[in-house]
Amino acid sequence: MKDGKEMFDICLLGTSGMMPLPKRFLSSALFRFNGNMLLIDCGEATQITLKMLGWGFKNINTICFTHVHADHISGLPGMLLTLSNSGREETLNIIGPVGIKRICENLRAIAPDLTFDINYIEFDQGENQIVIDDFVINTLGVKHGVNTLAYSISIPRKGKFNLEKAEELNIPRTYWHVLQNGEEIDGFTPSMVMGEERKGFKVCYCTDSRPTDELPKFVSDADLFICEGMYGDSEEKQKAIDRKHMMFEEAATIAKEGNVNELWLTHFSPSLTNPQEYINVCKNIFDNTIIGKDRMTKTLKYEED
Repeated sequence: MKDGKEMFDICLLGTSGMMPLPKRFLSSALFRFNGNMLLIDCGEATQITLKMLGWGFKNINTICFTHVHADHISGLPGMLLTLSNSGREETLNIIGPVGIKRICENLRAIAPDLTFDINYIEFDQGENQIVIDDFVINTLGVKHGVNTLAYSISIPRKGKFNLEKAEELNIPRTYWHVLQNGEEIDGFTPSMVMGEERKGFKVCYCTDSRPTDELPKFVSDADLFICEGMYGDSEEKQKAIDRKHMMFEEAATIAKEGNVNELWLTHFSPSLTNPQEYINVCKNIFDNTIIGKDRMTKTLKYEED
């Protein structure tokens, strides 16, 4: 039997840090699975690149914020108004570090009247997890000037339904769907007919941080790791340390230690006009590195059994 939910779409909406540029919007990413969308960060002009992408707005059910610096959150009031003007009535989830509710409610001074409620979820700097729609969202506190979170967005995949076992146990066909959904019925349990959980999807996102000891484990075995590459030139290393940002080579080292499948660099300094110039800095450490570009997309598909 097929899952019926086999593709996970990821789009890097913008790749600029600090300020939007004419051809480079602020860092943000959009995730889409089974009709639901999740947005990470919403800086100034995020709506424009979203509109250019063409995936729509109404199915954004969750917005996750890495931290509350303006280049990551100042686009929120306009986004809320757009969602409201589209007729949205469903509650919107907003996730972020402790204090995110206070900041968002202050920003709502210019977007006071919405057609939907907001559910705020605040996480501390430890490791946290919540499940919303099909997304398993994990957070990890990282090292920046303010409370900042890295995100892991996972989609687990159930084991295969064992048809022969179900027939052997004389389980009524009307129960099969219930068991596939992980629920017990009339003494029959999912473990009787479901195989071991199969490999799902995992995508991690980290911007505005120095490397930490915990990051490689947090991103371990990710299908895709989207990570800040603020500076590529080794001469900028002290600036990265002082401003608590990350170098190309540091992102590549985390990807290598975490055994991820692919690394996308993002959140480039406005002064870094040609990030591709420094690609070999990464490839010498982690070969499967890609310089992020606005609206670059990837579709993950389940591995064949």
